[in-house]
Amino acid sequence: MQSEYQHLIDLNDYPVSWWKRVVELGEEIRNDPDRFAHECDGKVMATLFYEPSTRTQMSFQTAMIRLGGKIIGFDNPMNSSVSKGETIKDTTKIVSSYADILVMRHPTAGAAMAAALTAECPVVNAGDGGHLHPTQTLTDLLTLKIEKKSLDGLTIGMCGDLMNGRTVHSLCKALSQMKGNRFIFISTPELRMPEYIRDIIKASGSTFEEVHTLEEVIGRLDVLYMTRIQEERFASKEEYLAQKNTYVLDRRKMQFARRDMIVMHPLPRVDEITDEVDNDPRAMYFRQAKYGVYVRMALILTLIKENRPFTLLRGKTYANVSCGNPKCITNHEHYLPKSFRYSGDETLLECEYCDERKLI
Repeated sequence: MQSEYQHLIDLNDYPVSWWKRVVELGEEIRNDPDRFAHECDGKVMATLFYEPSTRTQMSFQTAMIRLGGKIIGFDNPMNSSVSKGETIKDTTKIVSSYADILVMRHPTAGAAMAAALTAECPVVNAGDGGHLHPTQTLTDLLTLKIEKKSLDGLTIGMCGDLMNGRTVHSLCKALSQMKGNRFIFISTPELRMPEYIRDIIKASGSTFEEVHTLEEVIGRLDVLYMTRIQEERFASKEEYLAQKNTYVLDRRKMQFARRDMIVMHPLPRVDEITDEVDNDPRAMYFRQAKYGVYVRMALILTLIKENRPFTLLRGKTYANVSCGNPKCITNHEHYLPKSFRYSGDETLLECEYCDERKLI
């Protein structure tokens, strides 16, 4: 399905050269923000945040204001017609007709794709459930470029909730496309990295290993990416409590890390990084959040100015085949075409909204 607008649903819809161009523009803006202060004069950005957010929402709003634009939208769906049962299709169709770019955060995988199908302006995925978070990935890439001077040849440790952590899913997909990167996944068996992400890394030629303790690998890392154990992604309080506080980064563990290792975190944190780590010069998470404004300014400019046709659904629908993921948007918004692509096996389909695999 072709859209006349350019969207950012998944970074992997674009070549690496495009990502690098956005990141480089973000660095230009950081170095001379005044030069871009009127680039979006007269433009409007709509932000539709169906779940709580501090950094992502305010980062986008700050980015548009600093470009000279205006903002509309909501940060609580209960204060909108969503509370009356309005579909994503109808909400998006109306709001996008008021705006030049639309930014959506939603708790359901594939929601941004669903919005883009009927939007009348570019759509940006600001996080869709535990699936993807491409603008956080752009933030992470800018952080690595500034703080490590390279996006290649890194050993990256990812620790915590790797099953539900949309930030690590997006970052793995991106960094696996760079040269010579190695991944170490640190999690419990219940929270291990999803199979489709591991398959993407294998197909890229990058390598990964899986371990259960942070102590055994911290001394080998160039980058440690900590994640929160996300209570909202668990089916019950008991399941969450069984995993909570499994991984905590403190001053003692940092003593075993390299002097040039950096610590990143998408925030918010709960207990997984102690306050005493904040004063360590290797702690980058607050600076990382600040870099997010610059790269989102770059993204807004890129999508509004380029605005070239974009292919959304590339697969096809199959009679009586539905996505098996209960958290997929197609199982909540039933008007959506259930589109699948082959995953290297004629009996294995991948949902185009949430990447869940299904045998046929």
